[in-house]
Amino acid sequence: MLIRVGSNPTNRPRCALDLFGGQESFWSEFKYPQSAEIFGEAEPADYIYQIRKGAVRTYKVLSDGRRQIGAFHLPGDIFGTENGEGHRFTAEAVVDTTVWIAKRRSLFAGLAKGDTPAANNVRRLVARTLEHVENHLLLLGRQTALERVAAFLAEMDRRLEQPAVMALPMVRRDIADYLGLTLETVSRALSTLRDQGILSVTGPMQREIVLHDRSGLARHALSLATRAEPAERVQ
Repeated sequence: MLIRVGSNPTNRPRCALDLFGGQESFWSEFKYPQSAEIFGEAEPADYIYQIRKGAVRTYKVLSDGRRQIGAFHLPGDIFGTENGEGHRFTAEAVVDTTVWIAKRRSLFAGLAKGDTPAANNVRRLVARTLEHVENHLLLLGRQTALERVAAFLAEMDRRLEQPAVMALPMVRRDIADYLGLTLETVSRALSTLRDQGILSVTGPMQREIVLHDRSGLARHALSLATRAEPAERVQ
């Protein structure tokens, strides 16, 4: 279910109109409640999306029934950009979420008319999305469970601009499905980081994290870099 709330709301944060050269006629704002599907896998990729408020997860259901989350998108991120005509993942609202939506063909036709700053913004946002994908592949392919969780928290800390209290929109099950781990393994890793004095977990849903030692978290997240590359190849 989605709720359209109009294309010209007041008191906006930095949003699609700013990033795409003020092309207001292309954009509409919609609200999705928690867990609502925004688009499904294999559906036509007719629209581009940017998050104004909330968070979105994109995922696939594997042949054995497990869910693999491919990305978390936060305010300012764009998603739904595809090489082909259909979506490769399903997108859902992690929490109540507001997004800007534009018809892909109309938007890029407008950009093709010579709006260089807007085109540069598109490239920058797509590059940022690709960077998140690359980081995710590194997490899944090479790091231990503790390193994966530490690297995930370090990335979220950067993306949320190092808040005093990091309020994660996703639950631990989401984190586990993103990192390719079990829920129990994620909980053990968080307990290890807590016992080392690196973080504490608060809030009724245990989603609020206070980082006491960012350098210690970074050491866990980057410990892979200290390993000898030839030894990895032999393994």
